[in-house]
This record gives sequence, structure tokens and C-alpha cells, in this order.
Amino acid sequence: MAILEKRRLWLAALIVAAILFPLFVTNSYYLHMMTISFIWMIAVYGLNLFAGYTGYLSLAHAGFFAIGAYALGILTVKAGVPFWLAFVLACLFTTLLGAVIGLVALRTKEHFFAIYTLCVGYIIYLIIDKWDSLTGGVRGFIGIPAPADIGPLSFQTPVAQYYLVLCFLVAVIFTMYRLVYSLTGRTYIAIRNSEELALTLGISTMKNKLASFVLSVFFTSLAGALYASFIRFLGPDIAYVSVMFDFLTYLLVGGIGTLAGPVVGTLLITFLSQQLQFLQDYRMLIFGPVLTLLIIFYPHGIAGGVIRLKAKREEARRLDPEANRVAAELAVSSQGRGERHAEEGS
Repeated sequence: MAILEKRRLWLAALIVAAILFPLFVTNSYYLHMMTISFIWMIAVYGLNLFAGYTGYLSLAHAGFFAIGAYALGILTVKAGVPFWLAFVLACLFTTLLGAVIGLVALRTKEHFFAIYTLCVGYIIYLIIDKWDSLTGGVRGFIGIPAPADIGPLSFQTPVAQYYLVLCFLVAVIFTMYRLVYSLTGRTYIAIRNSEELALTLGISTMKNKLASFVLSVFFTSLAGALYASFIRFLGPDIAYVSVMFDFLTYLLVGGIGTLAGPVVGTLLITFLSQQLQFLQDYRMLIFGPVLTLLIIFYPHGIAGGVIRLKAKREEARRLDPEANRVAAELAVSSQGRGERHAEEGS
């Protein structure tokens, strides 16, 4: 319980810091980068739910991100659907498409699943790139409106859009927190640890894997729709494999299978990338080795490494009194035997 309380305090502190960020940092560039980072975090949380807690690596999530973005753009610009209705429909459409793909993909396992979803993601990229009449192809898709007003709330300024994306991020983190510490979350972890053992316990692995996959697709499509409304221009590159591996990098560096991992990894990689911009094409000569060393020495990511270090300290602290008690009992026992030997000798 004490650990959960500490986590809640840290989470509350981070939310307060995010709320106060625009008040202390007035630079519009940093505000833009933080908003983009929040959108990436939502997408990485979707990937983390399925890869980190269910144990299946999907390489199609960049494609689902792009579908959510393009669906919002097409519905608002070409179909004239009101923004928030189009926003909901874009997420629902992507989620339903993910459910159909998941029904087929989840019949495969391990690396076969990863290869299948990689192919699906690349097919999505090709469709977006080649279907000029619908997506604009390599020319891109422009004219996407900013989020529409909700009563007195207006989202036309960068600060307002920052807080809008932050609200969605907090909602996603809260949903993940409640899910992970629920029976459903424990079921996903059981499947990750041993799918065969989960089957013997009576867990419907196919049903739970599909539910996890669909929810992860929903999170990713939500991030895509937010990205389209914030950037307001789309190109086929957002569905490319490189974006998928960016998501994986954020997750692996932060800590796969942890609640803090997507936040830590996304902020750290985004910050390092921006700091190394002056090196232009040569920045990967520094960024690559740093990332490699980080994965070697922190294979569970930064957040995962910190959690395991704390767990080891707690275990050592718990075992110390036990070891002292055993040592005292042995000392008393040996002293008793010594006294008996002395009596027998006299």
C-alpha cells in the first residue's frame, strides 16, 4: 500500500508540473514539442498495453496511428462532418479495423505475429501513399481544422491545445493504471508470463489478447486523431516503419511493461534529439551509442531498472532482520551446546 501511495504522489506531482509548464515556459517552440511529446506518449501507452503487459509485439501501430489521423482529416475536410463527431468516428473506425486485423493476426504467435503485423503496417503505408484521390498521396493532406469549441472552451491557441492533449493523456494514464491493477490486467500479465499455464487455469487467452489488442489500437488511433488536429497537415511518412521503431525506442528506453515507461522514454529521447539537432546528420553517431549503452545496462528500461532496484532494496531490508534472528538463534544454540560440554567435562 505504501508503494502505491508513493506512486500516486509522484503521478500527482507530474500532473501538477505539466499543468504549470505553460505558465513558466513561454517559448512557443518548447510548448509545441511538449504537446507533440504528449501525443507520442498516448500512442506508446497503446503499444505498451499489448507488448508490455500481454507479451505480443505489434509492429502495425504506426499504421493505426496514421489511420486515426487520416480518418479525422477525411471526415472533416472531404465529408464535412463536425469535428468532435469526426473525432469519435475516426477512433471507432480504426478500432473496428484493428479488431478485424487482430482476429487474423492473433492466430499466429511470437515472431510470426510481429512479422505479420509489420506487413500490415507497411500495407497501410502503401495504401496511404498511393491512393492520391483519397489521402493526397505524397502531396499530403492539408486543411484539417483545429479542435472545435465546446461551449465556452476554445481550442484555437497553442496553450489551449496543449491542455486539451494533456487531458487526454491523463485520461489514458488513469485508464492504464486502473486496468493494470485490476483482475483484467493480472490476466494479461498471466498470458505474458506463460500462455500455456494461463490456458490450464481456464483463461480464455484469445479473447483477452483480442481485447488488449483492440484497446491498444484505440489508444493509438486517439493519438493519431490528436496529431491530425494539432499539426493540421498529414503525409504518408507518419505510417512508415521508422515511426513504428520510434515508438519502440520510446518504450524500450523508458521501460516496457511499466506505467512510467512511456512518459520517461518519450521525454528523454525527445529532449536528446532536440539537443543534438545542431549535429544534423551526425547526431546519430552520439545518439546511437548512448541508446545502445542504455539498453545494455538497463535492459528493462529506466523506469523498469529503478523499480527493480527498489525491489532489491526492499528485499534486502526485509531479509536483514530475518538473518539477524537466525544468527542470534544459532549463537544461543551454540552457547547452549558449549555449556553442556563444559558440564560434562567437569
